[in-house]
Amino acid sequence: MKIGKIGIIGAGQMGNGIAHVCALAGFDVLINDLTQDRIDQGLDAVRHNLHRQAARGQVTDAEIEAALKRIKPALSLDALGDVDLAIEAATENEQVKRRIFADLCPKLKPSAIVASNTSSISITRLAASTDRPERFIGLHFMNPVPVMKLVELIRGIATEDETFQTAVEFVKVLGKTAANSEDFPAFIVNRILLPMINEAVYTLYEGVGNVEAIDTAMRLGANHPMGPLQLADFIGLDTCLSVMQVLYEGLADSKYRPCPLLVKYVEAGWLGRKSQRGFYDYRGEKPVPTR
Repeated sequence: MKIGKIGIIGAGQMGNGIAHVCALAGFDVLINDLTQDRIDQGLDAVRHNLHRQAARGQVTDAEIEAALKRIKPALSLDALGDVDLAIEAATENEQVKRRIFADLCPKLKPSAIVASNTSSISITRLAASTDRPERFIGLHFMNPVPVMKLVELIRGIATEDETFQTAVEFVKVLGKTAANSEDFPAFIVNRILLPMINEAVYTLYEGVGNVEAIDTAMRLGANHPMGPLQLADFIGLDTCLSVMQVLYEGLADSKYRPCPLLVKYVEAGWLGRKSQRGFYDYRGEKPVPTR
């Protein structure tokens, strides 16, 4: 199946990043969210990030102009009736995603493929809540989407070969590299990455080191470009907690138990960069560790 038009549900960091790369690759894009304000914020982010790429010489002014013309707001899901591919990029909450699919699928043409950008939730289970499990697939983009080269492709138990091959070609056109994952909790990247972050939080919780020591140790001792607690703030502590809960519940292994300190930060609303406080406080001129 040939993909020409794409609908994206969710104009946040992941949704606007996906819209950005799709438009640059020549696809027509409709971007949807709950309010016009959220859509406008998403479009502003696309514009800002394209100009950042231009400043680095990665795109031309003509490419920016063409990409921005390809992205259109869609305040209602009714506007997505003629898309070839609909990508859900909402918050990492299964019930929210299921509600979106229940509202979305009746609006789509029968041939449309539906994808979820979930970073941890069962694709088989999400697909079963739709009217087209054969045409449902996981397309997990990495954050930030315009920079990161990987997309995890996850087949549900019902996903047809044609759907999978269409997704493979789509990822290739975007200039990304696909990694195929089986449909197990958190797939490949987060199955490995999030337990490491959770263990870093335990290291902080148990007083083995403070925030600065833990991040410095992993940057300089393991050659990581970013410390695990700094990375957790970038991902969002609520997302980190959601993934750990999916792993803990899905695999029933105590090694995936979310650290109580991670739970406490989320309960406090200290979610990282997006709320200005997490393991670092971002309200001043430079980030300051909170522990």
